[in-house]
Amino acid sequence: MTLNNTHDDWWKQAVVYQVYPRSFRDANGDGLGDIAGVTAQMGYLKKLGVDAVWLSPFYPSELADGGYDVIDYRNVDPRLGTLDDFDAMLEAAHTAGLKVIVDIVPNHTSNLHPWFQAALSAAPGSAERDRYIFRHGEGEHGELPPNNWQSLFGGPAWEPVGGGEWYLHLFTKEQPDLNWKDQDVHDDFKRTLRFWSDRGVDGFRIDVAHGLAKDLDSRPLKELERWSVGGDQSHDGTHPLWDRPEVHDIYREWNAVFNEYDPPRFAVGEAWIVPEHQHLYASKDELGQVFNFEFAKADWFADEFRTAIVEGLASADEAKSTTTWVMSNHDVCRHASRYGLPQVRTNDYHVLANDWLLRSGTTYPEDCELGARRARAAILMELGLPGSVYVYEGEELGLPEVATIPWDHLEDPVAFNTDHGDAQKGRDGCRVPLPWVAADRPRPADWDPRFGTGASFGFSSAPADGSVPADPHLPQPLWYADYAADAEDADDTSMLNLYRRALHWRQDHLTPTGDLSLAWLGDDVLDPGESDVIAYARPAVDGDRFACIVNFGPSPVELPHGDIVLRSTAFDGYSLPVDAAVWMRI
Repeated sequence: MTLNNTHDDWWKQAVVYQVYPRSFRDANGDGLGDIAGVTAQMGYLKKLGVDAVWLSPFYPSELADGGYDVIDYRNVDPRLGTLDDFDAMLEAAHTAGLKVIVDIVPNHTSNLHPWFQAALSAAPGSAERDRYIFRHGEGEHGELPPNNWQSLFGGPAWEPVGGGEWYLHLFTKEQPDLNWKDQDVHDDFKRTLRFWSDRGVDGFRIDVAHGLAKDLDSRPLKELERWSVGGDQSHDGTHPLWDRPEVHDIYREWNAVFNEYDPPRFAVGEAWIVPEHQHLYASKDELGQVFNFEFAKADWFADEFRTAIVEGLASADEAKSTTTWVMSNHDVCRHASRYGLPQVRTNDYHVLANDWLLRSGTTYPEDCELGARRARAAILMELGLPGSVYVYEGEELGLPEVATIPWDHLEDPVAFNTDHGDAQKGRDGCRVPLPWVAADRPRPADWDPRFGTGASFGFSSAPADGSVPADPHLPQPLWYADYAADAEDADDTSMLNLYRRALHWRQDHLTPTGDLSLAWLGDDVLDPGESDVIAYARPAVDGDRFACIVNFGPSPVELPHGDIVLRSTAFDGYSLPVDAAVWMRI
């Protein structure tokens, strides 16, 4: 067990590895990643040096939205395994000294959830329908939607069910929104939190944490059209759908459940909110942490990252918690690609990345070498900071976005609800199954012999009947061989080994101190006027002063006197190259 994980508040400084189960590892050869595949790779995760594993939804689902359309919150999708498989995975993680976090999806269910099926069979105004958000439509017979809201995945946010009745779905029509004014909803989610906590789960990631409380009754729905479903972040709590003050009553209720356990469980909220509201979700009386997405939104400019750091630390201080740092996840174009595109200060990873995904190689050519160089520098900047770091699967391999998935192979609902000519291709490019084995590369002597060497790059094991594994559920490009885990394991200069060295040094020299203070290095250490440099210092063990210096500028930067601990790229002397980072003792 890592030293950090011996503390009850381990999550305050944890490095959490996000597993998107369907794309992590396929243990039975059906082309879909599964729970047994996660278990098989627990040794890899331990060697990587992370503290915890977060599993994106693995529940029964029709996959209208990558598993976030949940049919049963207290079970495992049979395509991914069983509850016994989950228990075995959990035991393997705990034996390896790793914590386990599972996803909770409380804003909506699947339209195949028993509750929603009962609601469809029940009459308007019934208790069954009150668990969701049903409204009568406009027009003489209710034949028009209650208002003109558009869902976040394209198309109307209201779906008709007959008799002039419509239900709200802020995402796909297969994801009807729950009504959190209904007591059944409160009680059932508390049962879910206890179900997984009783099995030994250590924490929870809360999907759409800012969306549960809604106000659709104080004004006519037509008047609410001035607020859009997407794009609005409320500073004053008046948005009818997002970041309302009442949502915090729900999380205070959940906090009481977390405190029924020893050690108490915790949660991290996915809340796309204004930075000044983050501390509310992250307080000790609510979830404990909230995702700070400002790194994921920043382009490769020192001032954008510096602002993200300052605001993240200030919010954590106000919450009396710690902040989180996130560069990529299952919803975001991989940062190794984002940093290789022209940097245009959009502060919105969707805008440039989606344009590039549609017109890759023409309008915005990707510089893979530049993107990888910046990604190496970025991970040192991120891992040196106080707080928790969330690493998305494949990030440690330096995987770029797969921009060339044919339209007819895509799975993301975003791609289905938009016109191919000028729309979003979706999030599948960061969800392509991982490459574990490069078939034409020699493998280390201790490499697991169960891995295949076929077209799936070791993602899929051979089925028990000896047949050929099915194709991965999303196609893998041939250049995946260059990023396969076995190839990077054997290369001392690889991204994988940079992550391992940085994670283990962090565990040994930064996390044990418990000191979360940070000081910016100024003109007394660096040459005056280095505005294109991010440089900060923190206390390390044994009284050392740790420093991280990142050069975003156009020319090399002279480093202060001290011992270099780790470099993002090779260089001689004390002149830090462009798009590079260094860890030092100063």
